[in-house]
Amino acid sequence: MKKWTTKDLTLYGILMAMTTVATMLIQIPTIATKGYVNVGDAVVLLAGLVLGRRGGFVVGGFGSALADILLGYTWYAPITLLVKGVEGYLAGSIFSHTENTKPFLATLPAGIWMAVGYLLAEIFMYSFPAAVASFPGNLLQGGVGAFLAVLLYYGVRRWVPHTES
Repeated sequence: MKKWTTKDLTLYGILMAMTTVATMLIQIPTIATKGYVNVGDAVVLLAGLVLGRRGGFVVGGFGSALADILLGYTWYAPITLLVKGVEGYLAGSIFSHTENTKPFLATLPAGIWMAVGYLLAEIFMYSFPAAVASFPGNLLQGGVGAFLAVLLYYGVRRWVPHTES
């Protein structure tokens, strides 16, 4: 296992802060589950592309859960830690196996996972109809996040080479 360097820790910290801010900056409330749709997934998925699986998990899980805590959605924080962490992990894992192809092939399935992960959690938290009502918004959030992550990746890839961790 690769040791974390100062550069790695700096990138983790910056991307976690960016995830938190992006999540908090644009929020569209969902009435059925008292949650919200946001653009933080773009940074979560970018972290998976740039930092690999471990970085995607850490940035996605902790950056997104911190936003939930700061916004007062504390009941979502543990679920967000897991769902968004796995989202970042999947993006990093898929991308490390398909790096010579398009990064969208890594970000889109990870974004879809995020929507499914929240669907499963919200079935138990609320009800099946409420969870299904929030699913299209989460799916849109995952798709938009995947698209934005690819745009961001092409913008920063020359300065931040992909590092598998």
